[in-house]
Amino acid sequence: MKIAIITSGFLPILDGVTVSGYYRVQKLSQFGHQVLLFCPDYSSLAHLYPTWKDYTGNIFPGVEVINLPSTRFLDFDRNVGFNTYQIVRRELEKFQPDIVHVDEPERLFFGFFRLAGIEFSQQNNIPCVCTFRTNFLEYFEDFLPLPKGINMLLQLIFKKSFVSIYNQYDITLVSSSITYQKIIGMGIKNAMYINFLGIDIEKFQSAIITANFWESNYQIPNLDNKVKIVFLGRLTEDKGWKFTLNAFVKFQQLVNIENVAIIIVGDGPMRDEISKRLARVINNVYLLGRIPPDHIPNILKNSDFHVTASEKETRGLTILEAFAAGIPVVAPQAGGVTENIQDNWNGLLFTPGNQESFCEKLKLLIEDTNLRREIGINARETIAKYSWDNAVANLVQIWQEQIMLKS
Repeated sequence: MKIAIITSGFLPILDGVTVSGYYRVQKLSQFGHQVLLFCPDYSSLAHLYPTWKDYTGNIFPGVEVINLPSTRFLDFDRNVGFNTYQIVRRELEKFQPDIVHVDEPERLFFGFFRLAGIEFSQQNNIPCVCTFRTNFLEYFEDFLPLPKGINMLLQLIFKKSFVSIYNQYDITLVSSSITYQKIIGMGIKNAMYINFLGIDIEKFQSAIITANFWESNYQIPNLDNKVKIVFLGRLTEDKGWKFTLNAFVKFQQLVNIENVAIIIVGDGPMRDEISKRLARVINNVYLLGRIPPDHIPNILKNSDFHVTASEKETRGLTILEAFAAGIPVVAPQAGGVTENIQDNWNGLLFTPGNQESFCEKLKLLIEDTNLRREIGINARETIAKYSWDNAVANLVQIWQEQIMLKS
C-alpha cells in the first residue's frame, strides 16, 4: 500500500503524538508499505533539537519524510507555513498514494488555510481519513488567558470550525473510547474508535534495574535508596504543572521528603518556574530536559512510579509506557487516561484539582514498597494489546476497508 501522511508534528519534537508517529511509520516500513510523510521543517530549532536531520529524508526503507517551510508554533514547535501546500500537492502527484491520512487537520488547516488532502483525494477518488489527536478547545484557558466571556465565545466559534473540518474527511479516527464519546457530542459525525496507539513492549520489558543507573547515565549520585518519582512530558501549563507545584507545598509536610527524588523528563516554557519552586520544598529535584525516546524505557524501569497531573489527555502515551516498564502511575480521574487506569489495581487516580487527594496517592506509593511492586506487576499485565504490531495492523485494516469503498 502507498500511504501519504500529512501531520502537524514529527520528531525531533518530543511528545506522545510525534513519538507515536515515528514508531508507526517504522512498523509500516517493516510491513512492506510505502509512506510519504509531510511535516513542518525544524531546521530553525536546531539549537534545541540538534538531531533534527535524523528525521528527514529516507528515514526507513520505503519511508520518506518531506519537511515543509514552517512558522513558529509556541516556543518549541513549528507549524506548516502558508503557501507551502503547493509542495504537498506536487509530491502527492508524483507519489500517487492509495490513501491520504491527515493528523490534526484543524491545526494543519490554520497553517495551510485549506483542508489538507481533501481536494487531491476527491480528484483521484481515493480515501482521505484523519485522526483526532488533541482537543484544542480544552487548552484555550492555558494558552489564551483572556476574560472568561471572551474565552467562551472564542471556544464556541472555533468549535464550529473544528467540527466542520473533521466532518469533511471520510472518517475521523480516535484512539480513546472516552474521547470518542466526547467528539460525537461535539458534532463530529464520522468518528470511529480503534486502537491505533502502540508502544515497543519488548523494549520496555527488556529494560533492567541497574545499580548506580542515575549516576552512570545522568551524573546524579545517591539515588539508589530514594523513592524516585518520574514526570514525563512537556513543561507547559496544560500538563497540570500549576496544580502540581502548589500541591507539593502541602506534600512536603506529609512525608519524609529527604527520602524522595523528583525526576523530570521534558522541556518547555515552565522549566525555570518548575525548577525554582520545587527547589524550595525538596532538595532532590532533577530536570533532565529533552531525552531521546529510546532512553525512556530504562529511565522508567529505574524509577519507582510515574506521575501526571494532566486532565486533558486523549489517551496518554506515558501511562502505557510506565505500565510496560512495570511501574505504577498516579493520574487525575479525568480525560482519556482513565481508560487504562483501574484505580488501586494498575495505578492510582486522584480527584482532579484536589491537592489532598493528590498528596494522599503519592504518600501511599512512597511509603509502601509492596504496594508499588503489586501495582507495577498488574500494570504490566494490561499492556499486551498495545504492541505496535497490533496497533498498526488495526490501522492498515481501516485503510484497506476505506480503499475498497472507493474502488
